Amino acid sequence: MIKLIAVDLDGTLLDDNKNIHPSFWEIHKKLTEQGVIFVAASGRQYYKLLEQFERIRDEIVFLAENGTYVVYKDDELFVNNMNMDDARYFIKKGRGVKGTDLILCGKQSAWVENTYEPFIEDASRYYRRLNVVDDLTAVNDKVLKITLWDHENAEFNSYPHFKEYENKFKIAVAGDVWLDITHNTASKGNAIKNLQEIFSISHNETLIFGDYLNDLDMMPEGYYSYAMKNAHPKILETSRFVTRYDNNNNGVVETIRELFNLS
Repeated sequence: MIKLIAVDLDGTLLDDNKNIHPSFWEIHKKLTEQGVIFVAASGRQYYKLLEQFERIRDEIVFLAENGTYVVYKDDELFVNNMNMDDARYFIKKGRGVKGTDLILCGKQSAWVENTYEPFIEDASRYYRRLNVVDDLTAVNDKVLKITLWDHENAEFNSYPHFKEYENKFKIAVAGDVWLDITHNTASKGNAIKNLQEIFSISHNETLIFGDYLNDLDMMPEGYYSYAMKNAHPKILETSRFVTRYDNNNNGVVETIRELFNLS
C-alpha cells in the first residue's frame, strides 16, 4: 500500500508552461482522505512552493531547495545548510565561469548580484523572495544552496567546473540552465529517507516521480519509482517504471489514477 508520494515539479507535475493540471486538486483530496502523504519535492524556493500550493499548504510536505529545507504544516522538519565559508568559496569560483549568473539561496530569501533582465525574469519563476545585493559573499542568511544560472548549458558548460568537488559536496544539474551546489548530505533522496523515518513509512510504501538529474538520488528511495516519459536518460535508467504520459499530458496524475484506481 502506497503511503507517501514524492513528486518533482518542473518537467514532472508541472507542464512546460509551469502549470498544475486542474485535475490534480481533486486527486490530491482523494489521496488525503486515504491518509496518503504528498510531498512537493523541488529545487524551488519554499516561498514559491507555498504560493503554488497555497490552497493545500497545510496538507502537504514541502521539500524545497533540493531537500535542504523541509516544512510540514508550518513546522520545519529539518534544515541542511552549507557552511558560509564554503558558500563564499563557490560564489567566488562561480563568478569566473563564463555564461553564468549566481544565486545564493538562503533560508530567508534568494540573493543575486546581477540584474540582467533575462536572468531575473527566469529566477523569479522559481524564487518568490528574490533580493539584489552588491556582494553575495556579504549576505547574512543561512545558506541552503548556491545556484548557477547557465545561459549556455548547465550540464556541459558549468558542471565541468565543479565536478571535482563531488566527493565533498552535492553538485546537481537541476535543469538545462541550472546547477545546484549543496552540503554533501543534502539531496532529495536523503530528505525522502528522513521523511520515511519521521512518518514510519517504508521503501515499499513510497511512490516517486522525477524527470531530471537533481532527482537522480531520489528515485531509488521508493519501490514505485516512476521516470516521466520525458525524463533525462539517466532518470529513465535508474527508475523501475516509466509514466505512460509526459508532463504536458498530466503524466503524474494519470499514473496515480491507475495505481489507486481513482476516477
